[in-house]
Amino acid sequence: MIDLSPYSMITNDSRAVKAGAIFAALPGAAHDGRDYIDAAINAGATYILAPQGTPRPEGDFTWQESQNIRADYARLCAAFYDAQPEHIMAVTGTNGKSSIVNFVRQLLGADAVSLGTIGMQGAGLDRGASLTTLDPALLHSLLAEAAHKGVKHLALEASSHGLEQERLAGVKISAAAFTNLTHDHLDYHKTMGAYLRAKLRIFDLLPENAPAVINADIDEADEIIAYAQARKLNVVTFGEKGADLKIITATPFAEGIHAVIEIDAQRHNLVLPLLGAFQLYNALAALALAYPDDLAGNLTRLETLSPVHGRMDRIDGHPKGAQVFVDYAHTPDALKTVLTALKPHVETGGRLVALIGCGGDRDNAKRAPMAQISGEIADHVIITDDNPRSEDPAAIRADMMKGFPKAEEIGGRAKAIKHGVKMLKAKDILLVAGKGHEQGQTIGKEVIPFDDSEEVRKAYIEA
Repeated sequence: MIDLSPYSMITNDSRAVKAGAIFAALPGAAHDGRDYIDAAINAGATYILAPQGTPRPEGDFTWQESQNIRADYARLCAAFYDAQPEHIMAVTGTNGKSSIVNFVRQLLGADAVSLGTIGMQGAGLDRGASLTTLDPALLHSLLAEAAHKGVKHLALEASSHGLEQERLAGVKISAAAFTNLTHDHLDYHKTMGAYLRAKLRIFDLLPENAPAVINADIDEADEIIAYAQARKLNVVTFGEKGADLKIITATPFAEGIHAVIEIDAQRHNLVLPLLGAFQLYNALAALALAYPDDLAGNLTRLETLSPVHGRMDRIDGHPKGAQVFVDYAHTPDALKTVLTALKPHVETGGRLVALIGCGGDRDNAKRAPMAQISGEIADHVIITDDNPRSEDPAAIRADMMKGFPKAEEIGGRAKAIKHGVKMLKAKDILLVAGKGHEQGQTIGKEVIPFDDSEEVRKAYIEA
């Protein structure tokens, strides 16, 4: 590898280039980095990474051509920053990623960090973030910062987009988990098969004998396990069909779940202080990533876990004592999982109310199913706006209403939240689904400050 110490920075954005920069000319859907090579050189770039066959401009600079520029760019970022925490764990799957990396951080303590959709947390490095798998330059700068701060363990989310686009190339991953696979991102991947193949790439990043933690209860489990075994990984499975962490019983109660978990033919009682059976799966995945060599000895550590912001996050303070939860569930399966998990916690005589919306400029095939699923499980459904982006919010709501025409339609998310909070009685539960931790609402090209949790608290005051 070439000595990168003479270079000042690395980027794939020609607008960010400074004197002495490394510029990667990545081809993209909207823009082609090759069109900006001259601009990068004029701005001071002295190292250009370009796709194979790109015409070389005149000038005195380092020139590298690549047959797989995305992977080579990510590896170049790794070499440029040249520092990573010793133990990096990656989590992929449609749902559960944010909770699992957060739980791993909680389990491993002060020298651990989580990185993903809700930002970077731990070791005094807290900050917000907006992407599940970051641009390699930003990702490796954060990994290096964590390493220099003394962080030993880092758990990160790995999206299907990020895996397919090679953004994790160069990250020294020592363990990985695959949570589930449900309808999402088909606007990008087109088919569920392509979506699965993208996520399976996480196991290509692991060294031989590294832990591959897999949910044994999903339909694709056998295929995923076989893929990991073919790469000579140490497969650890969890769930009712799990070989290593087997769920024998899971009984909901007011504050969480009483579970019996079998490990090495021995049964152990667990009191998990989190609502929803899916949280038990998330917790077991986190345990297997954090302590793959001593599952039984660390099982009770799960009894200290706290919920993650925007993930089945209870917002206390309703004037009548009703319960309100904010959750990121924005796919049919995630919504079904969360509503099914909350249903047993509704007291006799109470109602489960679901407030849902769908994003614009995204997979519209899930709109009607999300409403239909809500109508099948909840006692009352409110359909409102999510992030409409460039679409007409009313048209999105109309698509959703086709799935459950009996739903109550309310335009304007803040207005809908106020209405949902106000209609609750003491024994009711309201789920505000779709945006979770997000701090803004995208309308057109503008991002307006908006936090579901804060809107719920404002509604409490008005109620």
